[in-house]
Amino acid sequence: MTQTSTLARGGADTSAPSRRSRKRARGSGLSPKSVPYVLLLPGFLVIAVLLLYPMYQMVEMSFHKVGLRQIKAVNPAPAEFVGLDNYESVLGSPLFWSSLRNTVVFALVTVALTLVLGTLVGVLLNKLGRKMSTFVVVGIMAAWATPPTAQAIVWKWLFDSDAGVVNWMLNLLPDWLSQLLFGRSDWSGQPWFNDTSTLYFVLIVAVVWASFPFIAVSVLAGLKSIPSELYEAAKMDGSSALSTFRRITFPLLKPVFSVLVVLSIIWDFKVFTQLYLLAGGTTNRDAFNLSLWSYAEAFGGSAPKLGLGAAIAVVLTVILLLITLVYVRQIVKTEDDIR
Repeated sequence: MTQTSTLARGGADTSAPSRRSRKRARGSGLSPKSVPYVLLLPGFLVIAVLLLYPMYQMVEMSFHKVGLRQIKAVNPAPAEFVGLDNYESVLGSPLFWSSLRNTVVFALVTVALTLVLGTLVGVLLNKLGRKMSTFVVVGIMAAWATPPTAQAIVWKWLFDSDAGVVNWMLNLLPDWLSQLLFGRSDWSGQPWFNDTSTLYFVLIVAVVWASFPFIAVSVLAGLKSIPSELYEAAKMDGSSALSTFRRITFPLLKPVFSVLVVLSIIWDFKVFTQLYLLAGGTTNRDAFNLSLWSYAEAFGGSAPKLGLGAAIAVVLTVILLLITLVYVRQIVKTEDDIR
């Protein structure tokens, strides 16, 4: 009777939609518990086609000998199964250890610099007004949106030995200051890309320049979610800026930093395009990281070894998975201890 009177006064029957949706679910033959999985199925199929199947092919190829005879368009020869020979060649090669060292050291330095610089810029953006903050965000995100190929070309021009802006600016320094800081006063013709150490210095600068905007914007978004009352209370207690960041900002943004560290490690471990272009190809084998070494074995030279290149890629993937697993497990363990 109450429902009838409500409808008579113009009210809506709120139970009708739920009954209709349940009837549709029963009519489709799906249980309510299976509906979320059905909705996730299209996304899973896309991931399987674009990611899982290529990974399966890569792993399968790493156990075979694949060369020009196997990839030619007309009458290709069947791939020869070689078992673990490719992995033995990878782990037994001196290039593996030098490439692994370059990969790890570069990733550690780049991740640290990117997180520090991005966090500082994010804190600065949070202090700016809305208009100025928007202007700076648009400016720095232009660097993040620049394709890796364009990034490498720009930085290679800046550090060019003959016409580079960097050498020109360094020559403008007083001789005594340049000698004090760098141990030399003449920078004309400085070949930045011939030596492995200076090449990776330019690579670190290029990758940090393109990566820190994403960190800064992510930190800014996290800072916007922190109640301003906490900072006002800290200011009234006489807390310094560093102490406020250590006791309030960092603990509250810890989940954000955890995700950013994982993403930065994955991105920096597999840097390829910038290194390939800055190094001028695959001629400088001392400058190889695992990604560039994999490419050089798979596609470089007149006798490509796609199986060996796939094995190097699998090793890199396993290293990344182990690092990510250990880091995520440590995060979960820390959160469980706090609870």
